This record gives sequence, C-alpha cells and structure tokens, in this order.
Amino acid sequence: MSLLEIILKRRSVRTYTDEEIPENKIEKILQAGLLAPTSRNRKPCEFYVVKDKEILEKLSKSKASGSSMLENANTAIVVFADSEKADTWIEDSSIALAYMDLMANELDIGSCWCQSHLRFSADNKKSEEVIKEIFSMDSKYRVVGILSLGIASSKPEGHNLSEIDESKISYF
Repeated sequence: MSLLEIILKRRSVRTYTDEEIPENKIEKILQAGLLAPTSRNRKPCEFYVVKDKEILEKLSKSKASGSSMLENANTAIVVFADSEKADTWIEDSSIALAYMDLMANELDIGSCWCQSHLRFSADNKKSEEVIKEIFSMDSKYRVVGILSLGIASSKPEGHNLSEIDESKISYF
C-alpha cells in the first residue's frame, strides 16, 4: 500500500473490541515513533505504553472531553518529551504521534490522537499536569498527546482524493 493510500484510509477510531493487539504490531507502531524526525536529531521524545486498565481509565479523565475512548482502548501510547533537550518538543512529539497514527492504520489497528497540550480536565486542571501526576514525571517533561489504540469495532470509510480543497494551494 502506498503512503497516499494509507493517508486516505486513516480515520480516527474511538470504539474498540476487546480483542488484544498483537505485540509485533505495537512494536512496529513504536518503531515508527522512534524513527520520526526531530529537530537537529535531538530525539527528546519518550513513549509510555499503557495497557493497565486502571491507568487507561485515569487517562480517559485527563480531559473534559475527547479522551473518554482511552478507557476502552486496548493500549495507549503517551508521548512526552524532555523540554530541556529540545525547544521543539511540541513539533517533535507531534511528528512522532503522526507517524505512529499512520503506522497503526497501515496495520489495521484503530487509533485516535488525544491532544493533551493546552487542554483541561473536567475539574479545570491542565491535562498535561494530570498525566504527569499519573506517571510522577519530572517537571522538565512535557506531554503533547496520547495515541489511543485498539481493534476497531467498526471501520469508518476512508477519504478520497475528490475531497481535497485545492483552493488552499498557491504557487509563486
């Protein structure tokens, strides 16, 4: 499958079956994140693979909305970065999340990017701080988001090239 076909197929999936994700697929998803480019190759990103249902439930409450799917996910990958290692931690983490999201879709694993940076929990705490407390992270670490993973309970239809709004392109 070409990269364009993977991009067209990619959709956010928020409902999952109880089926386990094969370990070799999780490993490939993580490899994609580790291979993501970073500014000046500083590689500030780290990844927590979460399968523990109690932790997934806590993560599902890290945002007022948009994180509930984590409670029923088979696995989640929390992407965080050492902000002292790179001032581009937001960009570096975002690229890693995008690479992992695309790899999950290539492997027919349902996934959904759950943004944490600049978001708040229901009790108005910064989502990033909620997550850092769950894992007792040092203050130098910053959290951009979490990738929710599971076997999709239903597959949304992919996109097609006719949906592209080419008016957003300018040539000079």
